[in-house]
Amino acid sequence: MLELQLLLLFMIVGAIIAVEVKDMISSVIAVGAVGLGLSLAFLILKAPDLAITQLIAEILCLIILIRATLKKDLPLVRDGRWFFNTFSTLCFITVFLGFAFLVLKDIPPFGVPTMKIAREVLSCSLDKTGATNFVTSVILDFRAFDTLGEATVLFCAVMGVATVMRKTGRKKTKI
Repeated sequence: MLELQLLLLFMIVGAIIAVEVKDMISSVIAVGAVGLGLSLAFLILKAPDLAITQLIAEILCLIILIRATLKKDLPLVRDGRWFFNTFSTLCFITVFLGFAFLVLKDIPPFGVPTMKIAREVLSCSLDKTGATNFVTSVILDFRAFDTLGEATVLFCAVMGVATVMRKTGRKKTKI
């Protein structure tokens, strides 16, 4: 549980940085770091499907937000903060690779069930659900609420992207 506590601390620090930093691009990157921490937390909690969904939604939103804020924050590169930006990027990559190493070494070998429920699902899914496809029985019967949650996350991500990318209602700014 120490890994989860460190991830929670990392996410809290990232959220504080996102709120307190002055330039928008650094704020967007800090929000992306928080989402990445959440994805790693899902991996530690043995929920790789949620981790993948979170990572996809986070990357998609991060790309759109960087695109939306990049035109407004170019003076940051010219102000001489390139050393700080490079150093913080390298620190972030080092922390990410360290957490990835910790998480990936705990993943069991392929084909080895980690929970007893997997044997139960494989042995009696046809009797309990009537579905001949194991994947369908797991997704729609045994884990229906989880699938609904993932669909909700993806729907919210798509709606957020559609909101940011819309053209009606935007004012044209002169650069």
